[in-house]
Amino acid sequence: MVKNIFFVAALLSTPAFLFAQASPTGIRRASLQVGAGFSNANTDYVPNRVNGTTIYADYDFFHHLGLEGEFRYLKDGRSNIYEKTYGVGPRYSRTYGRFSPYVKGLYGRGVFNFTYRGERTANLAYNLVAFGGGVDYRLLRHVNVRGEYEYQRWFGFPLHGLTPSAVTIGAAYRF
Repeated sequence: MVKNIFFVAALLSTPAFLFAQASPTGIRRASLQVGAGFSNANTDYVPNRVNGTTIYADYDFFHHLGLEGEFRYLKDGRSNIYEKTYGVGPRYSRTYGRFSPYVKGLYGRGVFNFTYRGERTANLAYNLVAFGGGVDYRLLRHVNVRGEYEYQRWFGFPLHGLTPSAVTIGAAYRF
């Protein structure tokens, strides 16, 4: 009888959390990747396409939602015309096996450099928005390869504004 009372008392005093399920341990809370790429663009100013580089960083703080920061430098090889852009904004992605398609919207600043009347160099800056999308392919555990298209709209550029578009191929290290 004493043994039964002791057993019932021990059973009733056992905390409920001992009977609970274990918390999942394989959930990724956030993801950061930093990369660079080769860009080819229609600057909407010179008749030929121009080449350049892009540096980007993506921080996904929720499962599908994150933030992207980007710097792009494009230079015309035939003249001293170049465009530099800096942008940051939201990024939405999904994952299907090794593929992660995404869309993004950036707000930032663009710097346009050109020669005025063949004698002076002008360097002007404008606000811009950019919309784009692409796909990251997980090549290795910490290495992604990227293909992307981006369309920009520069505000206040003389005449009808500036609307460059660029295609970028690059790679990133994912932390």
